[in-house]
Amino acid sequence: MNEQDLRQLLTVSVEDVLPSQPATAGWERARRTRRTRRAVGAVALAVTLVGGGTVAALRPSADPPTVGPVAPTVTPTVEPTHAGPVQKPPTELTFPPDPLARIADPATVRLSERPVQRALALFQPLDEENRADGPVRVLGDDGVVRSLDVVTPAPTRDAGGNEAAAVKPGVLSPDGRSAAFAQTGELIMVDLTTAAVRRIPLDGYLELVVWANDRVLVGGDDRTYAVDRITGAASTFDVSAWDVVAPDPAAGREAALIEMIGERGGLTLRSRTAREGTVRSEQPITGDALPSPYQVNEFYGRGWLHGERLARAAWITNSEIDGAEGVAVLDARTGGVTHLLDLGRDRAKGCCPVLGWDNRGAVLLRLEPAGLARWNPETGEISGIVRDLRGMVALAG
Repeated sequence: MNEQDLRQLLTVSVEDVLPSQPATAGWERARRTRRTRRAVGAVALAVTLVGGGTVAALRPSADPPTVGPVAPTVTPTVEPTHAGPVQKPPTELTFPPDPLARIADPATVRLSERPVQRALALFQPLDEENRADGPVRVLGDDGVVRSLDVVTPAPTRDAGGNEAAAVKPGVLSPDGRSAAFAQTGELIMVDLTTAAVRRIPLDGYLELVVWANDRVLVGGDDRTYAVDRITGAASTFDVSAWDVVAPDPAAGREAALIEMIGERGGLTLRSRTAREGTVRSEQPITGDALPSPYQVNEFYGRGWLHGERLARAAWITNSEIDGAEGVAVLDARTGGVTHLLDLGRDRAKGCCPVLGWDNRGAVLLRLEPAGLARWNPETGEISGIVRDLRGMVALAG
């Protein structure tokens, strides 16, 4: 064996001998491998991100971005306040500005000098003995208070000699252009837009007036006349001037007339034809919507229609007394009492007659200590118009 063969043999023998620290060598090789892979991976990721981001920035999106549903804008609605069937006035009334409040002002001009285009109210001042205390006042829609100087209506009288003021709820026409005064033996009609006076002779003691569209109903204890407001022609009419309800001016000339008759246990709505006065129907007045022990005992004063609602003052039974003062609103179609204003027991008897409705659906009434007040049956709101008004008031429709 020569020297070359010996060197080759030794080389082969050394390659078959394993390192003295195989675990350390293995971990070192693995460490180097992982470090190399991480470095390569990081470089590849960076290249991918840069390239992908550049492409994404330069390439338009094939699909629009997904947008979640947009919730509709909800505007909160204010629900109207509905009061209960029985309501009471507040202890202290507020008195917001009101055109009718000027009726308490003294007259500054005579009607003959300056007629109205439309009157809002008539007012007859009374002294402590309920006698006329000065001329009748006319409040125009211009805010000016006039004195009724073209005629001085006398107090009304009945067969027993009892007197009452000439101005009563109902004497002013709904359009505010005319006034009609019941007198013993005649009806006095005044055109407030011209100050012209017309006297229509009629028999009997006449006390009450109701404007019924194109006619004026005027009557007393034993008879009622229907007087044409244009021609003055009069005929007897089979309806009680005490019980007939003032029609809604918007109802039309052929709208039925309604009477409210009877006492507790027998209160009734009676419907009559507008022209002949023939009875069409009768139905009981009920208080099923009222909580116990509330009920209507008897009505007084003038009743007033507004659409299908009817308002009238009444003596009522409440939780304290049988005979309290109140105001009732009825459904004129069914006779059901829908709202009742409980005015309590500490008021003068017959204190609070209804004077009509305003154009917003509020009832206008006399109310102590306020001279006039507004009551909204739907919301229960009640506010004053005039304080301590001594005298009689008639309002336009």
